[in-house]
Amino acid sequence: MKHLVPSVLVFLMAAATVQAGTIHGKVSGAKGESVVYIDAIPGKTFPAPTQHALMDQKGLMFMPHLLVVEKGTSVDFRNNDSVEHNVFWPSISGNKSLGHNMGTWPRGQQRSFKFDSAGVVPLFCNVHPDMAGYIIVSPTPYFATTNSAGMFTIENVPNGTYKLTAWNEAGKGKTQSVQVTVSGDAEANITLSK
Repeated sequence: MKHLVPSVLVFLMAAATVQAGTIHGKVSGAKGESVVYIDAIPGKTFPAPTQHALMDQKGLMFMPHLLVVEKGTSVDFRNNDSVEHNVFWPSISGNKSLGHNMGTWPRGQQRSFKFDSAGVVPLFCNVHPDMAGYIIVSPTPYFATTNSAGMFTIENVPNGTYKLTAWNEAGKGKTQSVQVTVSGDAEANITLSK
């Protein structure tokens, strides 16, 4: 009996290590950085991240131009320009009831907002109409941005079958999804249509 206990522990530890996999793939059909995320993990909820993300305003631009955060993340909007800036979004993924205007504030100040709704958040500044940026709020912690060749990797994804969604600024807010089954390593390629 004593010899069975270590064997059982080794088996359980080995089983635990194969319960997650990695998704590799490519997003094609659009130039520039794309965002890829898993829409949901059935039966799982995720606690809101405690660390804030930062969206800066510098050089009359939103920096970074594209920010990806998990649902429930608080984003700090900081003004690092010598002029006043405003931050607003007319909707989240087209839902106008989720639009918000944070107001206008001077250099050196910041305001925070907690994003509890997943989706695409187009950012604008009422003071400077040429300023634009995006926040993509992923419904799960399983997301990635593509490199310049459109390649992405999402690690530690629980084994299962999921909807994998991609977004690119060139798609005018539209997303495209494919089904992916994760069991160890998985490959998923998405072609975005215009």
